[in-house]
Amino acid sequence: MENFNKPLWQLTIGELVDILDSRQPKVVNEIVEKDRNETKYVYGLSGLAKLLNCSKNHAGKLKSSGMFDEAIIQNGRKIIIDSEKALELFKNRN
Repeated sequence: MENFNKPLWQLTIGELVDILDSRQPKVVNEIVEKDRNETKYVYGLSGLAKLLNCSKNHAGKLKSSGMFDEAIIQNGRKIIIDSEKALELFKNRN
């Protein structure tokens, strides 16, 4: 086990990496748990394009096709897309 009373300047690179690696899963699990509790939204065609990893032009065509109508909230030019629902609809498309 690490000696937490040892000064930082006396640590070897291997000891420092071991300490950081032992702390990392706790931080990652907290972030993942926090993300699960929040609904993720993307905004605009650029957000949809990033979500689907395609161009904005292609994202606009997909949106116009009506595929994502259940996942999209639009008021004028403002577009909000529920990313989880959009990915589910994209996965289950015909």
